[in-house]
Amino acid sequence: MLNAGECYALDRGQARSHNDPGNTTVPCGSWLASDALKICGLALAISLAGCAGLPDQRLANEALKRGDTALAEQNYRQLADLGYSEAQVGLADIQIETRDPAKLKEAEATYRAAADISPRAQARLGRLLAAKPDATEAERQEAETLLKKAFANGEGNTLIPLAMLYLQYPQSFPGTNAQQQIDKWRAAGYPEAGLAQVLLYRTQDTYDQHLDEVERICKTALSSTDICYVELATVYQKRAQPEQRAALIEQLKSAYQHGAIPATRVDSVARVLADRSLGQTDEKTAQALLEQVAPVNPGSWVSLAQLLYDFPELGDTDKLMEYIDKGRAAEQPRAELLLGRLYYEGKTVAADAQKAETHLLSAANAGEVSAHYYLGQLYRRGYLGNVDPQKAVDHLLSAARGGQLSADYALAQLFSEGHGIRQDLVNAWVFSQLAQANPSDQSRELAAQLDQQLTPAQKAQAQRLLQQERQARGAMGPAALALQAQPEQGEDSL
Repeated sequence: MLNAGECYALDRGQARSHNDPGNTTVPCGSWLASDALKICGLALAISLAGCAGLPDQRLANEALKRGDTALAEQNYRQLADLGYSEAQVGLADIQIETRDPAKLKEAEATYRAAADISPRAQARLGRLLAAKPDATEAERQEAETLLKKAFANGEGNTLIPLAMLYLQYPQSFPGTNAQQQIDKWRAAGYPEAGLAQVLLYRTQDTYDQHLDEVERICKTALSSTDICYVELATVYQKRAQPEQRAALIEQLKSAYQHGAIPATRVDSVARVLADRSLGQTDEKTAQALLEQVAPVNPGSWVSLAQLLYDFPELGDTDKLMEYIDKGRAAEQPRAELLLGRLYYEGKTVAADAQKAETHLLSAANAGEVSAHYYLGQLYRRGYLGNVDPQKAVDHLLSAARGGQLSADYALAQLFSEGHGIRQDLVNAWVFSQLAQANPSDQSRELAAQLDQQLTPAQKAQAQRLLQQERQARGAMGPAALALQAQPEQGEDSL
């Protein structure tokens, strides 16, 4: 804490000694910035003994690294109320992490309050607007402006969100060719540009054809860009190279032990190892990694629970529920989602539609898209006693627009079957076409049937609606899921 002889530099962009790049402590008398006078003057007003009662941004930063978000938020909020931009950014970062829609709005307002003077806030706000699923045209243009401005001011993690904007919304930036822009960035030697290229491969669904280049890009960027651990693990899993993957995991462990990467990155790599869609899994290594970081990263309790759900041989039901309880105690929405799914499916625990609804609503309200899918199915199938078609449509549409790949097929079924709702073949056709982004034999068969049932007039109407719905979704898909937007070292991405 602050004492009579010194004050901690509370804002890296506003109060830093020229000979103190670590931004630890500087004598109050050495500060030339107005923040020094503001802090020490306020300290004097609080106590003649010095600055002892002031909130501390360094304490907040350290608390956040430990996972003590309550203490971090307390200190950030007090400093943010005093107008310190970096504290405002820290507070908004915590709000973002909750995934609560109401908190996301608060975060946007908080970033805006600091964006005029803080390049870091400009970058954060730009990333938030770029990732906003229902962003307006004006917000997309604002996102581009903010990201370019932050980049010009030396902020990292700006080129990838820019690339995402250009890839997801080409109609909003007709004068920009994403590949040509990425080529320019790479020619200029910007480290992020290689990852932007990886993002493009994911978006264009050509990732598997460029595994060698992805490996080259990420090996070069690994020391400065920890998302590359995820990309390299994915490459080695897809190419069935267990020795290279094992060497990467050892490097990951060492980097984590030395504080070079955050626990969240270890968690994301573990989840790659447990992903059957990527190739041969290594669930035991994934379990070991998650057990190591869970005590300091509460979200990993939920990842452990999901791992046991996917691989029951790794633990019994009691252990699974223990992990879920720890996740819920840490207010992790994914824990509510998984518990609701368990009660919905009735495989691991006895089916209970009421409990499923309770937990799924909690998860949905906290921003978990998949929760909307299961809620939609609950209401569509009448598991709570009666079919509720309006709630089913609302939740399934939220899930589909949020990127839940199975929701469009469920909507096509709902409108084509007409159970508890008037049959609507036009809407059924629209969603059956959208379901082909994640095709199955059943969805293909339904789409073919509906295609034959529509009259020419209905087909023309359906095609217009399909175009409108695709535009509303902003070309969501691989780009929305790709790369998780490169984080700064030790920080979560938006």
